[in-house]
Formats: sequence, C-alpha cells, structure tokens
Amino acid sequence: MLTHLDSQGRANMVDVTEKAVTEREATAEARVRMLPHTLQMIVDGEHPKGDVFAVARIAGIQAAKKTSDLIPLCHPLMLTSVKVELSAEGSDAVRIVARCKLAGQTGVEMEALTAASVAALTLYDMCKAVDKGMVIEQVRLLEKLGGKSGPYKVQG
Repeated sequence: MLTHLDSQGRANMVDVTEKAVTEREATAEARVRMLPHTLQMIVDGEHPKGDVFAVARIAGIQAAKKTSDLIPLCHPLMLTSVKVELSAEGSDAVRIVARCKLAGQTGVEMEALTAASVAALTLYDMCKAVDKGMVIEQVRLLEKLGGKSGPYKVQG
C-alpha cells in the first residue's frame, strides 16, 4: 500500500522502488479572470511588461521542473516533456493548460498542477498594476495516463 505515513504514523516520502517504470502523462488547467481591457492589452501585445503569455509559459515550465522543491514529499522527477499553453477565453479570461510527461515510477499530476498554478500566478504578477481584481480559479487535473491506478479524465 502506498502511503505518506510510516509505521509510526510519521509523514515520509512514498517508496516507489518496487513500482514499474511506465509512460506517464498528466494535464492540468487554470483560469485567470480579469477585466476585458486587461485581456485586450495582453492579446494585442501592448502590455507595458512585454509578452505576458511567453513569460508565464516559461515560469510554468520552470515550476514543473522544481515541483519537488515546492511540494513536500513529492519525488524529484526527470520530466521528458513540459508544455504550457495560454489562450484568451472569451473577453475576460485566460485559460492555461499544462501537460507533463515522463517514463518513471510515479505520476506527474503534481507537476502539471504546479505548472498551471505558477503560470497563473505569473500572469497575475505581470498584470497586477493594471488589474488587481484578477481571480485565479479552476486549478484542476484534467487527465492522467499511465501508472498503476490507471487513466483519469475529468467529466464535463
């Protein structure tokens, strides 16, 4: 049984030594709601801080690679692919989709969620002088493939 508790009930990192190496992939998303004017500035490339999407994309990729430094008890992983895509959604939101892959003994859900979250936080940071009322929402796992627990896909 995999657990973060040892025989004395203390938190520890799960031992994945006996788990098989398999292809694993996870996709997560986040949304950032903002004023339509803020989104238009980003889309038109007129934001005073430059290409907001490019900076947020890089931040998300870097965050995925550092997840074990940020989330206690996460395994350090050798990711083989990290993709972070940002797109305008309607007139007042940005959708962020992060996908992480590897061949390993444990999943990459936390890496995908971290990438989406940090990309959203970076977008907020870059735009807060223009729009302090932005809301980061719907950070969630969309899909996972591979591993012992099998596939998962969000419904709806």
